Amino acid sequence: MVKDGWKFAVPPFLIGLGILFLASFWGAGRIALIVLGTILVVLGLFVLYFFRDPDREIPSDPGAVVSPADGHVVEIVDEANDGRAGQRISIFLSVFDVHVNRTPVAGRIAKVDYQPGKFYAAYRKDASQKNERNVITVDTGHGEIVFKQIAGAIARRVICWRKPGQTVARGERIGMIRFGSRVDVWLPAGSEILVRRGEKVAGGSSILAKWNSAA
Repeated sequence: MVKDGWKFAVPPFLIGLGILFLASFWGAGRIALIVLGTILVVLGLFVLYFFRDPDREIPSDPGAVVSPADGHVVEIVDEANDGRAGQRISIFLSVFDVHVNRTPVAGRIAKVDYQPGKFYAAYRKDASQKNERNVITVDTGHGEIVFKQIAGAIARRVICWRKPGQTVARGERIGMIRFGSRVDVWLPAGSEILVRRGEKVAGGSSILAKWNSAA
């Protein structure tokens, strides 16, 4: 589990237990206290579940570009990046998905560009350009892969644990987005897309595409 999860989960859980304890001595309004305490306890347990961080088996296939996030593929479109032709794969994460993000390829973090923005629903097509996001560029030594951590209507913080200049392995944990969000991956022209819209993917283990120039 991501260690930050404890500070979000413990307060509602303990407060809920305290309210349930008080309810055992209460007269009028006892039912309301039981309901409130139960809601807080369940909320605390759900937050622990949300911050889970399972290990994944990382593919060793040469040129494999792995999914940076758990979720469903919602869009695959042609899109240029800084004048370079390519394709974008968008993955939507519900609050029930693992929210730890992983780097799709091995290489060096060339840039982490935080861009403030709106908090539209992450499944909207314009979320890539209008929502708060981290744009992360990984230099493989043979070319660059770009992916975005995008906040959504519920997610209010995008977090990257890596800094420019650091090297990363394919599928390495790189950050997370708190509570419902989206991740985009931009691939250079010539990449072989291996997933389809609507497909469920797992961060670090599902292969999104193959790119002969990738590390």
